[in-house]
This record gives sequence, structure tokens and C-alpha cells, in this order.
Amino acid sequence: MNRYFRTLICSMALGAFALLAGCNKPPEAGGVAQTTAAHVADADVTANVKAALLRDPVLTKFAISIITLKGDVRLTGIVNTQSQIDAAIKLTRGTDGVHSIHDELTLKK
Repeated sequence: MNRYFRTLICSMALGAFALLAGCNKPPEAGGVAQTTAAHVADADVTANVKAALLRDPVLTKFAISIITLKGDVRLTGIVNTQSQIDAAIKLTRGTDGVHSIHDELTLKK
């Protein structure tokens, strides 16, 4: 019985060691810890969003301001319809480096 108990304790200790050793690995490149947003400069994100909005034939008519901080994009300005707001958000979301969008676009009264 003593030998069985020692074998059981050793097996449990080795299993615990294996689990703890796995927790010490650095995150893999491209994993959840790092995204493309972390690798694109804010100025580039702003320029890319602005270019995307200017390519849209409807949105190019509006003065939409874009401010980017650590991949978080803030859109401000006045547009005519909710569908224009939705289009601006969709174009922004499709731009590389955008982490989140703060929609501060308003409808013209």
C-alpha cells in the first residue's frame, strides 16, 4: 500500500507541475493578446478611415472628423440620415487597426 501511495502522490505532483509550467508560456504572436490594432499607428488608422469615408460618394459630402487614440476611433460630425451614420460606422469598422468605434455623429435637424 505504501508503494501505491507514493506512486499516486508522484503522479499528482507531476501533473500539477505540468499544468503550472503551461501557464508560464508567453502569448503566441497573433493570439488574443495581440491584434492588428496594436501594430497600426493611430495616424495611419485616422488616414485610412478618412480615405474610406472620402471614397464613399454620399459620405464625402459631409465634414466627418476622425480622432484615433490607441486604435479607438471617434467619429464626429453632422449627417442627414441614420443610414449615413450606419455606413460611416461600417466603413470605419472595416479599416485595419480599428479597435473600437465611438459614434458621435449626429443627425441634421
